Amino acid sequence: MVKNIGKQLVNGAHDWVFKAVHNRCLIYNVCWEDPRIDRQILNLDAASRVVVLTSAGCNTLDYLLDSPAAIHAVDVNPRQNALLHLKLALIERGDFADLFRMFGQGAHPNFRSLYAALRTRLPDYARAFWDQKIAYFDGDSHKRSFYYYGTSGAIAWILSRYLLSADRHLRTRLFDLLDAQTLDEQRAIYATIEPALWGRFTSWLVRQPMTMAMLGVPRPQIYLISTQYPGGLVGYVSAKLRHVLTEVLIHDNYFWRVYLTGAYTADCSPNYLKPENFARLRANAGRVHTHNATVSRFLQQNPGAYSHFVLLDHQDWLAWHQPDALREEWELILTNSRPGSRILLRSASPALNFLPEWVQSAVRFFPEHTAALHPLDRVGTYGSMHLAEVR
Repeated sequence: MVKNIGKQLVNGAHDWVFKAVHNRCLIYNVCWEDPRIDRQILNLDAASRVVVLTSAGCNTLDYLLDSPAAIHAVDVNPRQNALLHLKLALIERGDFADLFRMFGQGAHPNFRSLYAALRTRLPDYARAFWDQKIAYFDGDSHKRSFYYYGTSGAIAWILSRYLLSADRHLRTRLFDLLDAQTLDEQRAIYATIEPALWGRFTSWLVRQPMTMAMLGVPRPQIYLISTQYPGGLVGYVSAKLRHVLTEVLIHDNYFWRVYLTGAYTADCSPNYLKPENFARLRANAGRVHTHNATVSRFLQQNPGAYSHFVLLDHQDWLAWHQPDALREEWELILTNSRPGSRILLRSASPALNFLPEWVQSAVRFFPEHTAALHPLDRVGTYGSMHLAEVR
């Protein structure tokens, strides 16, 4: 009885923190899905009309390089779209050096005057957010980088400071790992540091409901992981980290680099931060449209025949907490698509076992294709990835 009450209190606290974080904070300062994999799956072209969950906007900008007709970036958290608008404003302004200082290095020596020049380009809600938070780009602050702000950035800050200060040998080997050029090098280095990576502190931190809430991981995903993977949450994260750091080449893995170091490099950065892509991004910037809404609300207010939907992993949460909302979302997706429309989604589970049968009969999946690509994902933290095509 006491154990059950304690579990209920912990679960209730996690749900409260998760809701509070999503209602009040910027969660994601980087996208945590690999657009290199996405673009191989999506096959965007000039006729594509894309619906994507915004997250940090990095992948919206990556997709923009394929010059689709339109990208609708949808997020229930307006702070995520505020971040995308700041990136778009810098791109439209036309100075790549400023864009790279802000989002490549995570700080700008003249961030206040630069923001003053950009401010009128932003919608009101984005302006209100950055009026309060533009100091995230202050390189003289104690964090020194935008990438250590927001709730996911705060967790990255705690972990990176611990790992880089706990042991000089570990610090050196972590940077050696980032600079490795072959998988053999990566495996040899990782074998020497894995025990230190999973010491008492990091194992404890990963198990904390507050940590998962700040990283944007809802309780249903924690439950999926805890019940389906040996070793529970710590076993899952350690196995995923081992795979991505020993089986996927790291030299261009900007996802893990930025959270360890607080910055990208010229050779290890998202495509929107590469100078050769800047002119195309600027020419296509007007094709991005942002919407502060759920996917369902967006489709109700903007009906049409969309060719692509990129749903990230939010359906894990819907399946657990709001099955009626999951059903409504799929009804609207199928109503607002056309034969051949592609739907990309990820899950903490190794299998998509929560979709209603009527959804599975309305689409066809390509497990042989996604199963081959999923192990190459540079993020490496999801249990599975799925492509559905409307029949």
